[in-house]
Parts: sequence; C-alpha cells; structure tokens
Amino acid sequence: MRPFNFTKVTTVKDGITKKEDTGQYIAGGTNLLDLMKKHIAQPEMLVDITTISSSIKPLKTGVQIGAMVRNSTLTLDNEILTKYPLIAKAILAGASPQIRNMASTGGNLLQRTRCVYFYDVDMPCNKREPGSGCSALHGNNRMSAIVGWSEDCVAVHPSDLCIALVALDASVKVVEKNQKERIIPFKDFHRLPGNTPHQDNNLPANAIITAIEVPVNPFNKHYAYLKLRDRDSYAFALVSVAAALHLENNRIVDARLASGGVAHKPWRWSDAENFLKGKEANTANFQEAARIAAEQTKPLEGNAFKVPMLKGAIEVALQNCLTA
Repeated sequence: MRPFNFTKVTTVKDGITKKEDTGQYIAGGTNLLDLMKKHIAQPEMLVDITTISSSIKPLKTGVQIGAMVRNSTLTLDNEILTKYPLIAKAILAGASPQIRNMASTGGNLLQRTRCVYFYDVDMPCNKREPGSGCSALHGNNRMSAIVGWSEDCVAVHPSDLCIALVALDASVKVVEKNQKERIIPFKDFHRLPGNTPHQDNNLPANAIITAIEVPVNPFNKHYAYLKLRDRDSYAFALVSVAAALHLENNRIVDARLASGGVAHKPWRWSDAENFLKGKEANTANFQEAARIAAEQTKPLEGNAFKVPMLKGAIEVALQNCLTA
C-alpha cells in the first residue's frame, strides 16, 4: 500500500472542499482497502466521511436512507422491515455480519464491478488498465455476465442491496463539486461496460452520495430475494433474483423483477414485468415470465448454465412471493 494523506470531515461541504482530484472518500472501506492493498486503487488522499450525520428518515413520498447508514442497520430498522422488507432481505443474503456492520449504504453502491482477473495484476483487465484487454472474455468466465456485456468487459456487479434498490425504483441523491444537489434514478446510476468498462457508474467527479430514496410502493407483502451461489455465505451470486408482486384477488396489478450475477449493473427484467401485469399469479405465468427474461441473455462459453439457472430462480422467486 502506497503512502497517503488522511483527513476526517463532519459535513458534506467540508468533504467536497477538502477532497483533491487524486483522493477518494472512505467510509467502511470494505472494498477500497482491499483495492489499495493490491495496488489497484492508489489514492494520494483519503477523506474519512464516517462522521457525517446520516439516518433513515420516513418521508411522505417514501423513505430516505442516509449514505452513511450501515448495511446492518437497514436490516433492523422498523421502517425498512415494515414498508420495504425486500431491502433487508437482500442485504442479509450478502457478505458476512462483520462486513455488513462496516459497509455503508453509499459505499455499497460504489463497490467496483469486478471479476477474478481484476485482482490479478499480472493479467490484462480493461477495468484496471483501460485498453489492455479482457482476460475473462475467452478465459475463466463461469461467474461472468450473460446480458449487457461487451468484448471489453464481462464482469458482473457484486451487490445484493443494489438489486433490491433497482427493483424498487430507488434514486440516488448526490452533491456535486459546485455544492449543487442532484437526483439520479437508480436504474441510471450504474453503467454497462461498453468500451469504457473502467467507469462503473455515473457519479460526477468529486461528487458525494448523501442519500438513497425509495418511493412508497405496494411491495411489502409479496416479495422474495433468491441468491444462488457456490457456498451458503460470503460468496457472490451466480444468479440472484429480487421479485415483488402487488396482488389483488390473485391478479398481478404490478410486478418487479431484477437480477444480480448476470450483468455489469443491477439488471431489471422489464419485459417480464410487463408480461406479468394483469395476469393471474400462477405457475404457468411465472414460467412464461422466466422464459421471456432468459431469451434476452447471451451467455459466454463458460457460463451457459446460468440461463436455465436464471429461469429456475425467477420461477422460484415468484412462487416465494406468494408465501411471503
């Protein structure tokens, strides 16, 4: 790890003022410190934002989650558990209790989309070194994307929380360097790789996330989060599915379907959602929604197994919504 300067701030304004272009903000550090130890991230300054005031605030329009709220706090908060339980369900499927106790909500959004080659500094990786090539494209791509990938990058976004947030139409509040506040729809916050895979998101340079807002929704009764992985804990998803249904007399008024482990960003299955609207909540319609989603995939040589896995996961997650 290279030497760096360190400063601690207590307000967003001070954080933006004191951060240099060669510096980075640090909260829980659960991803950034790993990258620094491996000399992938080499900031000349760290700006500690852990003492910036942050909380969970109910709003008339929904709920506001401060960027510094710990992941574990979200799994215990009554407002979240009562009105937005899919968020807590997704978080509990991720990482370990120790990491959830450290990780911040804003930091979870900013963790790097990555694969094993990203950490291997002896191998080409366009995310780590733009223009060097993608080792996973024709290499070990078992964990890689099956939708939205490019020849420059086939890595998948690792977050579980973000899958729930994109399903619930959240938005991200940020303050830019000029101190102006900006709202970014969650679906537009993360990026597909295209030919610039080193850019994971659309956060403006030197801006800081202040909160995530989730609108009022009817998905607190029939919801599910299903995560398929190689082991039961501390493992990224091969495929995950966040599902939620708004039901009236077993008819689907509205539906939400999103996945992790399949793309460079949290992925919404909008066509499958639209198919489900107005339909009966039954096995046949769940199977058809899963088929619609699976038809949009384009697996690589080493991960074709993810397609039937995705279909099964969507079907099971939707069935689980009926018993939630």
